[in-house]
Amino acid sequence: MRPGLWPGRTPHKALALTETTAARVSLPRSFLALWRDLRFLQALAQVAFLVLLFAAGRWLVGNLLTNLEARGLDLSFSFLNRTAGFRVADEALSMGRTDTFRFAFLVGLVNSLQVVVLGLVLTTGLGAVAGVALLSSNWLLRTIFRTYVEIMRNTPLLVQLFFLYFAIILKLPSLENRLSLGPLALSNRGLFIPAILPQAGAGAWLLFGLAGVVLAVVTYRRLLGLRISQGRETHPTLWAALPLLALPWLGWVILPGRPLSLGIPRLEGLNMAGGTRLSPEFAGILLGLVIYTAAFLADIVRAGILAVPHGQRDAALATGLSRGQTLRLVVLPQALRVIIPPTTNQYLNLAKNSSLAIGVGYPDLYAVSQTIFNQSGQAVQMIALMMGTYLLLSLLISVAMNALNARLRIVDR
Repeated sequence: MRPGLWPGRTPHKALALTETTAARVSLPRSFLALWRDLRFLQALAQVAFLVLLFAAGRWLVGNLLTNLEARGLDLSFSFLNRTAGFRVADEALSMGRTDTFRFAFLVGLVNSLQVVVLGLVLTTGLGAVAGVALLSSNWLLRTIFRTYVEIMRNTPLLVQLFFLYFAIILKLPSLENRLSLGPLALSNRGLFIPAILPQAGAGAWLLFGLAGVVLAVVTYRRLLGLRISQGRETHPTLWAALPLLALPWLGWVILPGRPLSLGIPRLEGLNMAGGTRLSPEFAGILLGLVIYTAAFLADIVRAGILAVPHGQRDAALATGLSRGQTLRLVVLPQALRVIIPPTTNQYLNLAKNSSLAIGVGYPDLYAVSQTIFNQSGQAVQMIALMMGTYLLLSLLISVAMNALNARLRIVDR
């Protein structure tokens, strides 16, 4: 008998039988090897997780729809067109009781944006000053700002807001006994400041101002480029300030009348007339956010300055620069690369912490939204709107700060 052949089998039948048997034996082995493959197991785990996530989401949505149907509610946003039936006090936009929920939500959004935008500007200034003061050679100045930073960082923001609003702002003198400093008036009913009122011709005068801004930017960039390329002093800031101030002044002189007027606050009866009032609630949430967030920003600025090699300061001082010029022209531009990323987190915290304004009675986005879903019963939609709005605001801040960070980073060659 020839090797490899079974008795009674032809060569072709024996070969086919051998291949079938080998396939049966190799199938379990390949299946077991597949279960030992790490990539297969990772993919299988991800698929299983997605299936469980989809099942949980479907159950939650179904449960939500069932409960809403039982209460006669739905997930539409048509309720925003209903009459609100309430008004928002101290709002930036004029709102009456006959306005819709949609307009009330817009009023709350504008109020929140006022606090956030102005808070970011003031926080940046106070944080920068406090961060530099933490490194001051003056022991008293350094101790004062270190105490401020430690107190603010180690106490809750809401407690600080309550103390600032109830123990300080509301304890100010009454309107009759207000504190006056020139055109400013401070009382427990708010801070009254002069207001700039547009008159006839304000639009044309604004065009002069915009032309001055554009010409100032072009002049500054041109002279700065010459100073960098040729190594000679061209005074770009001085020359850029010339069109910035001259063109608005020229428009003020040429145009008939006065495009702007100044409204001075004055007491008439029991109320103040003229000017603009910053309410105690607005001042409470704004100052609370600024003082709290600037304490964290101060330590970030201090760390960024310390991250610059000491040799950079020595070299700048050796070239004849003063300490102020060394800090402004040499140290801070390099420190910004370290300062910007953690500063983004603090800006985001300020934007989200603005929702605590309800603690002092300021009608921000959260407070107005809470009133809307209490009146309409549509809690799910209002919470989704709030989350989406705060998410969009945070993303806008992140995009702006990331663009600034990319502009300041060191370019590899």
